[in-house]
This record gives sequence, C-alpha cells and structure tokens, in this order.
Amino acid sequence: MLTTLLSTIIIILACVVLLSVKVLLKKGGTFPNTHIGGNKALSRKGIHCAKTQYRETLAHRNLEERLKEIEI
Repeated sequence: MLTTLLSTIIIILACVVLLSVKVLLKKGGTFPNTHIGGNKALSRKGIHCAKTQYRETLAHRNLEERLKEIEI
C-alpha cells in the first residue's frame, strides 16, 4: 500500500515537472493558450466559445427592434 502511494506521488510529481519545464526554464515562458478564442483556425471559421456565442445571441437584434430604435 505504501509503495503504491509513494510511486503514484513520484509519477505525478515527475509529470508536473516535465509539463512545466518550458514555463520554468524559458524566460517569459507561459503555458500555451488552449482556449477556443485563442485558436486562429476556429476564429476564421466563425467558431467561438460558448460564452462569446451566448453574448452575441443576447446582443443580436432583429429588424423590428432596429426600426423601433430609429422611430424613437
């Protein structure tokens, strides 16, 4: 039991160290942006994250709403 726990902790620690090598050793190193908004190919296709799409849906106005703004 103790050997399994110890080996698991060592493996997790090694993974964390290996994943953060670029961030720790490179000057100004950062983790890569994996968010949908940071992907240029998806942006060109008009695909956004769910929050952005929801915000666009709320801001969308139909023709009737636009005409009411002009009349006022």
